[in-house]
Amino acid sequence: MQTDSNGSQRCGVIPQRGLAHVAGPTETPLIEDTIPAVLIRTANLWPEREAVVFAAEGVRWTWAEFSARIDRLAWGLLRLGLGHGDRLGIWAPSRSEWVLTQLATARIGVILVNINPAYRLHELEFALRKTGCRALVLAETFKSSDYVAMINGLSPELARSQPGQLECRKLPDLRDVIVLGAAHHPGCYRFVDVEAMGDDYDRSELDAITERLDRNEPINIQFTSGTTGAPKGATLTHRNIINNAHFVTNAMNATEADRICIPVPFYHCFGMVMGTLGCVTKGATIVVPDEGFDAQATLTCVAAERCTALYGVPTMFVAMLEHPGFAQHDLSSLRTGIMAGAPCPIEVMKQVQSKMHMSEVTIAYGMTETSPVSFQSATNTPLEKRVTSVGQVQPHLEVKIVREDGSLANVGEQGQLLTRGYSVMCGYWDEAERTAEALDAEGWMQTGDLARIDAEGYCNITGRVKDMILRGGENVYPREIEEFLYTHPDISQVQVFGIPDHKYGEIVAAWIVARAGAVLCEDDIKDFCRDQIAHFKVPAVIRFKDDLPMTVSGKPQKFVMRDAMIEELSLEVEQTA
Repeated sequence: MQTDSNGSQRCGVIPQRGLAHVAGPTETPLIEDTIPAVLIRTANLWPEREAVVFAAEGVRWTWAEFSARIDRLAWGLLRLGLGHGDRLGIWAPSRSEWVLTQLATARIGVILVNINPAYRLHELEFALRKTGCRALVLAETFKSSDYVAMINGLSPELARSQPGQLECRKLPDLRDVIVLGAAHHPGCYRFVDVEAMGDDYDRSELDAITERLDRNEPINIQFTSGTTGAPKGATLTHRNIINNAHFVTNAMNATEADRICIPVPFYHCFGMVMGTLGCVTKGATIVVPDEGFDAQATLTCVAAERCTALYGVPTMFVAMLEHPGFAQHDLSSLRTGIMAGAPCPIEVMKQVQSKMHMSEVTIAYGMTETSPVSFQSATNTPLEKRVTSVGQVQPHLEVKIVREDGSLANVGEQGQLLTRGYSVMCGYWDEAERTAEALDAEGWMQTGDLARIDAEGYCNITGRVKDMILRGGENVYPREIEEFLYTHPDISQVQVFGIPDHKYGEIVAAWIVARAGAVLCEDDIKDFCRDQIAHFKVPAVIRFKDDLPMTVSGKPQKFVMRDAMIEELSLEVEQTA
């Protein structure tokens, strides 16, 4: 076993008897506290250390200041009538208000519902209705999105409502709409006004509320697109995500002296669990370059803030390495970080280690339903293992590879990866049947990924059981897009699948059969998708066909369509090891 500077053993237990079944070390105990309890402890330990830096906003708070801002907002939310078990959605990019909302809701037991900033009306309505959100925090705009215009389009009643008194036909549970920014919008609170409601907050009363919280209660819902229809709300507890944050940052040897640059979005587990909560568990500084990823802003921020760790998906690291001004930035303060979301090419890893000084960068793998990380490399994992595997199993987790018949695979044999332990979600929100499909009676979570585990316990993800498309770190599920496209009046049949792409890894392709007598073109389909589904789900390649390849039993043959597009477009296919 190897031991890091925190005393945490980083090597998983070696597979026994040649079977692909591995359990992580258990010497370092689990955290059995709620998120706000951990935050309070950290703020008390290092009150004057820097907790938060949002470079683009000019925000810089110590742990004492940060904790007080959280309490102030939590009291304001209580004044609105929000309380234990209520759901509050947040639809915004990575701003200081996002992390304040994340921790203020946790402080009083309000369940935070993460809404992808790229969502459009169709997806927003589904997420809010599904979870019964009582409140929504949203940005005014971000990139091409006008969030205020969209919420007014979804809820025309808002413009003639008083703040806090919304009665919307489409969203019957929604009462409070809270907008970031200085402008006043009809029917909405400003975020600063809700904060001001908490100016006279009672710390002892907040502490009493926190004391009554249960670490095993839900505190966060994150939507994962479904392979069989609408997105599912993975429901995560305090215990799920605070422990994953703790062990992920342990793997980096993180301490209160670290400054972790987080350019990945907060609505993903990568940003809000591995990022913000990871820093909370260690007292490390949360450093956020901008609202969304920008290579120049990230490089500038790392250099100016002397960051010691950097997070990102491989395409982010490529963008920084290829930026024309890369050499002008002093990145010598970097030591470690996390690369996750997609396989890392070996040449990129070599450059990250040498040119970016991240000799101790780690690779991580997981899924939203497992809070998210199940496997991670160590700071001293050999280079070859960092690029051909996703590391070894995390502490207090158990993983196995099973064959199609459910039997346990041998070491080195491909099968579906299953995981269980503290990190596994408590279920999909209001989806008992879909939860039962993913989680068995013994607590094993089916990841849907094909994998192998070698004799040293390293895991190699080899493919996907189903048809998920991995586009630049975004998981895209064809069925969800297909069901949306079927709402087009002139579409008779549609199949969506992924094809290789040099920049994103994969992009979305669609084959469409038009209804008899209808004439469709590519622009018609893209216009139909615009402002209704997220940009990364909109098919980049569209072909119109007279019919679609099917099996004898009538099942669509996506692999035939994919192979045909690869041949037509002369695409290069990366071979999986």
